[in-house]
This record gives sequence, structure tokens and C-alpha cells, in this order.
Amino acid sequence: MPLPPSGNTPWPPPQLEIPHADMDMWRAWYSGNTDHLAAVYGGPANYRANSTARAFFEVEQRRNAGQNELRMFWGQEPTPGQQAAKLHIPIAADIAELSANLLWSEVPQVTVDVDSTDAATALTTQAQIGRYLDDRGHAKMREGAELTSGLSNVYLRVVWDTTLRPRPWLDVIQPDAVIPEWRWGTLAAATVWRELAPLKDASEVWRLLEYHVPGAIEYGVYKGGATGLGMRMDFTDHPDSEFLAKMKGVDSEGRQATGIDRLLITHLPNVLPNRVWEGIGGTAPLGRSDFAGVEPLMDALDESWTSWMRDLRLGKARIILPQSMLETDGPGTGGSFDLEQEVRVALNMLDEGGKDSISQIQFNIRVDEHEKTCKALRLQILSSAGYSAQGFGEAGTIAATATEVVARKEESLTTRGTKLLYQRPALLEVLTTMMMVDVTHCGAKGVDPAAELTASWPQAVQPDPEAIARTLSLLDTAGAISTFMKVKMRNPEWDDAEVTEEVERIREDKRSAMPAGDPFNMSGGQDPNAQQDGEGDTPEAGADEGQDETDGAGDEPGLKAA
Repeated sequence: MPLPPSGNTPWPPPQLEIPHADMDMWRAWYSGNTDHLAAVYGGPANYRANSTARAFFEVEQRRNAGQNELRMFWGQEPTPGQQAAKLHIPIAADIAELSANLLWSEVPQVTVDVDSTDAATALTTQAQIGRYLDDRGHAKMREGAELTSGLSNVYLRVVWDTTLRPRPWLDVIQPDAVIPEWRWGTLAAATVWRELAPLKDASEVWRLLEYHVPGAIEYGVYKGGATGLGMRMDFTDHPDSEFLAKMKGVDSEGRQATGIDRLLITHLPNVLPNRVWEGIGGTAPLGRSDFAGVEPLMDALDESWTSWMRDLRLGKARIILPQSMLETDGPGTGGSFDLEQEVRVALNMLDEGGKDSISQIQFNIRVDEHEKTCKALRLQILSSAGYSAQGFGEAGTIAATATEVVARKEESLTTRGTKLLYQRPALLEVLTTMMMVDVTHCGAKGVDPAAELTASWPQAVQPDPEAIARTLSLLDTAGAISTFMKVKMRNPEWDDAEVTEEVERIREDKRSAMPAGDPFNMSGGQDPNAQQDGEGDTPEAGADEGQDETDGAGDEPGLKAA
């Protein structure tokens, strides 16, 4: 749909209310903001107060068997008069960070298919792709992967401004800032929106909308309320949108032709299918957060950790003593008791047995019970999210071989492989769009946007070089491997051309180190064809081969006939 006209249009659209509410809940866990968590689960901003969302929670069995609201630790109000002491363990942020590190700790190898363009253009195109994936591009893709893990999906937008950078670059947009339109499960159009800074009247909400379709972008500025889009205004009515009135290529209607017959926005889901929003239209292509379904477990982990710290506070020693033992400086000055004074001369006590008048209270600290509970919850959270405990230090840091590390991290590596199924197509689509923008608007030369691209990620666990060397040595001794395959096993990320070049270099090194005509270097550096002193006096070994066995018959054994 194009940008909406002026009027009381609900914003964001009501059909995305429940997905955006869940994304807000996951953002609270991801950020670790305890005020946000309290607001999500029990505060005035609690989205369960919404009738539509409440019905959704009931359908999805987010209430317990007694039809009462699901009890959440963060939804409980603090005891009046007592200091708030709830603690949060940022395991959600740890999961999102681990996911991004597994996917983008290193830059994948992107290659151009030489059959899709000529050889020279393939080289220059691949070099330009390497510039797109420099430190900035690498960091942006990793940022998108971390947000995707927590919020279920993100959008990657290609932008350009030659006054800032000579090449296009990526912008990561959070999922609740985009209103997508799908066609056959593929993003066909998208409206990107954000709130602008408030002006004089704080009750007015200004929004800037961008409607993206293949080949064009339409901009619009609206002034409305908290839940309505309101009236469409001129770009010059707000200082944050004035630049659009001067932007090259934007007409009086706010439309801009991109010159590229494709969307400048790419959707990046975390994993699919989506288990959370079944039955809600337009949400099937959205991804599934790593936190989906484990929110109660993370809540229980925070409750257990808070209880542990509460035991520590209550475990402090307290001394109960009678009022008569307190020292006072006079009426109205209060009383004090010196805990360091070892001997008292006299105590004014009401009872005769003063030994029982002072008592100590110190509660037990249930360390083992709390530690086992927290560890069990942590392991269950990681397993439900698809990660191995080894990645979080649960199994220690003892040195291990690559095979042992792979076995320990099998669950995490499986999740990594699944997520690459969604990361790879999005990366290649983004790079193709960047090449189109680079050629059209940034004047790039020698770049072919129509070239076919492939991407391969490095191994998450690198093999042990010593183990590879032993394997290659055994295979070489058995004569069961060629030099080409030895180089290929040593560098599996190389293509055939690189392996062939390395094989030629190895052979050249061997030829240069070996004297001609003396493959075993038996001459010690001398000319092997030169006659040595005394040469010919003694027959060479095997010189008598082929002689008649009867020659020399009767001679002593081991002697030849004169």
C-alpha cells in the first residue's frame, strides 16, 4: 500500500500489535532493563491489558491450568516500605551475543562465479565486494545477527551519500520500525518509520515514513497522536525532515526514483518456521526469537538468583539484647552498644541470669540448593534456545582437541548451520543491491551487478594443525595422497586455482634445492659425471651380471679368475 492519506489512521497498524508486543518483551530481556521487564509483566504499560493481546495469550495457553494469569517474578509488585532487591542475570544478552559470534566472528568468503561474467570483471567485482565487507560492513552484519537472535528478525537497508562515503553501506533497522508487505512469502514492499523529535506541543507525535517499492521511495511527514498517524505535513514543517525538501531526486510529492529495479531493503529472519504467531496474518515470514518459549525459565532464573542473594542478606549475624544494655547520653538521645568492648564492669539487668539476655540470630545460607537450581535453569534455557553449555563456560576451559570441542559444542554448531541457511541468501541479496547502487549512484567501474555470487563461512572450530600434519604424513608414507590433495586438506578454504599455484611452488622449491642429475645428493655437491681417482680399478656392483656361470669354476669362493 502507498503512504496513507491524512486522517486518524491507527499507527502502528493493528494487525502488528501482537508481534510488536512480543518483540518489546524480547527487547526487555535482551536489554536487561529491569524497569522495562517490570513494565512488560506487570506495570501500567503491560500489553496484557489490551483485550486483543489478552485473548491471544489465552489461546496460546499463556495462562496456567487454573485460568489465572501466569505468575511471573517480574510482574510482582515490591512490598510496600521495602527496598526493591530484584536481580537480573543477562542470559538473554549472552545468548544473542553468542549467536552473533558463531555467525560473524570472521568474514565469510564471497566469490564471483567466473561463468557469469568475464575473468577481468570477476576479479574487480570480487575486490569491490571485499570493500563492502570491510570492518564497517562486517560490524553491521554482526550487529544485525545479534538483534535478529533476540528480536526474531531485522531489516537491512542499503543507503548511499557520496558526500560522506564513496561507496554504499548498510543500515540495520529493527523489526518494529518496518511495516512489511509480503508476496508469496517474499518481501515485496516495506514502510520504514520513526518518530521525530517533539516540538512545542509534547502531546503531538511527529513521524517520518518511507515507503519502499522496487525502483522508488516515497517520503511522508505526519503530525498526530500516540496512536494515530494524523495529518500529512510539509517536509519544512519539522527540522528533522527539512533535508528531504533539498534532497536531489525527491519531487514535490515526496517521491524519489532509485534507478534500481529492486527493493533497497532485505529481510533477515532468525530461524523459521514461526511458532509464536500462528493464525495472525502477515507474520509467517517473520523469524522466531531465540528467547521464544524460554521467558518463564529466564524469569525463574532471576527469581532463584534473587532468592540466593536474599539468603546472603538474611544470613548476616544479628544480636538481640535488652534495652537496659544500651548506653545513653541522656533522654531523647537514643542508645548505643559497643560490640568491641570485651569487659563490662556492671550491667543493669532485670533478670538474675544475664547470660541468656544476649542472643544471636544468623540464618543458614542455602548455597548448594540455590547453585543447583540456578545451574539447572541455566542449562535448560541454553538447551531450549539451541546452544551448548560449553559455549558459556559450563564445561570448563580444559584444553581439548578439535574433535572434542566439536562434540561438546554440537548443539551450538547445529544451530549455527541452521541460521546460515537464512544469513547466506540475505547476504548475497544485500551485496547484489549494493553493487547496483554503487554502479548507478556512486560511479563504480568494473563491477558487474549481474554476476552470480557464492558465500562460504569458515569452520566454527578450526582443526588442530598438528593432527592434520600427522594425518598427511601417514597418508604420504602410505603413498595414498597426492600433493594437490595434501595442500587441499591443509587449506580447505582455497579454490582449485590457489591449490594448483601452491603445488607448483612446492615443486619449484624442491627442484631448486636438488642438484641436477643427483636426485639423492650423493655426490656432496661435486659433479657426478666427473671421473674420480681410482675409478675403474674396482668393478662396480653387479658388473659381472650376465656372465657365464661356468667362468672361474674351481676358483676359491668369492674370487674371480685372473
